[in-house]
Amino acid sequence: MSTDFDHDLLIQLYDVARHMRTYADQLARKMGMTRAQMIILARLERQPDISQTELAAAAEVAPITIGRLIDRLEEMGLVKRCGDPGDRRAWRLRLTPAATPVLHEIERARAKLHLEITQGIEPAMLGTMSRGLRQMKGNLSGRRPMKASA
Repeated sequence: MSTDFDHDLLIQLYDVARHMRTYADQLARKMGMTRAQMIILARLERQPDISQTELAAAAEVAPITIGRLIDRLEEMGLVKRCGDPGDRRAWRLRLTPAATPVLHEIERARAKLHLEITQGIEPAMLGTMSRGLRQMKGNLSGRRPMKASA
């Protein structure tokens, strides 16, 4: 039984995501950072003063992973850790002024990619696609893959 790969939604989602990751990886390399670091910068712009723990939860990665990424961004002068007045053990993250031109470059690339990948798709269709993807993410959030039965 052959599968029609051109109409298989899961394969299409995977392929689009892979192309987007490749695009972002190329941009990140040009900027001297990783895709994960770019995502952290963009998230910090939208959620200033988020804690490392909150950022790790939002990014769905281990706190140690966020810590290492923040270490590198701090070394680059783009992020600074500030004490949390409500919790001496926590760090709040803030962008430095040096992050502004980097964020502009990230936003320009994001806008360019958005235009390229949505070319020829009606705005109403994009809205429907966005709602569908949010639903899919919600359906999968917190679930573990089922184990193969013996």
